[in-house]
Amino acid sequence: MTLYRDHDAELHSLNIIYADRECPAMSFFINKIMQYTSLLLCLFATSVDAQELNIKNIVLVHGAFADGSSWSAVTALLQAKGYTVTAVQNPLTSLTDDVAATERVLQRQHGDVLLVGHSWGGAVITQAGNAENVKGLVYLSALVPDSGESVSDTLTRLNAPMNGLQADKNGLIWLDNPEMFHNVMANDLPEPQARLLAAAQQPIAAKAFSEKVNLAAWHNKPSWYLLTENDNALKPAVQNLLAREAGANIIRVPSSHMSMVSRPQDVAALIDKAAHNIKQ
Repeated sequence: MTLYRDHDAELHSLNIIYADRECPAMSFFINKIMQYTSLLLCLFATSVDAQELNIKNIVLVHGAFADGSSWSAVTALLQAKGYTVTAVQNPLTSLTDDVAATERVLQRQHGDVLLVGHSWGGAVITQAGNAENVKGLVYLSALVPDSGESVSDTLTRLNAPMNGLQADKNGLIWLDNPEMFHNVMANDLPEPQARLLAAAQQPIAAKAFSEKVNLAAWHNKPSWYLLTENDNALKPAVQNLLAREAGANIIRVPSSHMSMVSRPQDVAALIDKAAHNIKQ
């Protein structure tokens, strides 16, 4: 940010003048003024940057086999940029329940929101994104059903049906085998880290995948899609089809399905870019 005058340069000149006159006390005083002025200018610049944000609120929606803590690294990066960030804790019991959980968080935001969904969370934000205060959508290797479609409908239509996901007697689908979790979800993370994620994973109700979205918010709101090129959970080719159907701005990264964990800087950069590019 360029201000009207180069105060640091002026103060530096004064310091030289007084030093030439052999006035060490005055030189010390001028140096202190320079330090405090630089600090104030830095704080002023940060304040102005925060005021210039089009969107100040970011709401993050996790997917299946995860919870809100998977956003921790991204949350820290966005908070450092001045955003107010909230990670939804989805119950993963149904699309209706997850949308309701997201809507409750949206209702607590002060001002407009950029809504971000990962994986299954893409279906959630596609419905919840119809809230009036949501001004844009960001999808991370996400499922993006159309109006009147369920996730199962969408994947079947794209010739990418869901296979190998068996529900237990309680109707829940788990991915708690550490080796399988590492291979499917987090193949670019160290094995010990993948095991930690697997230990904390949350199952999803099988019925959630057959629940239909009423109105897909991406028809009326700008969207971005982070396509993860090394994804073993949702094939990159399928991600590409989903993103193009939604008319999303596509960004590609060499990541596993868990990009918010393995590449948080890339994810935060995309969210920041989207927030700055939403026209209000």
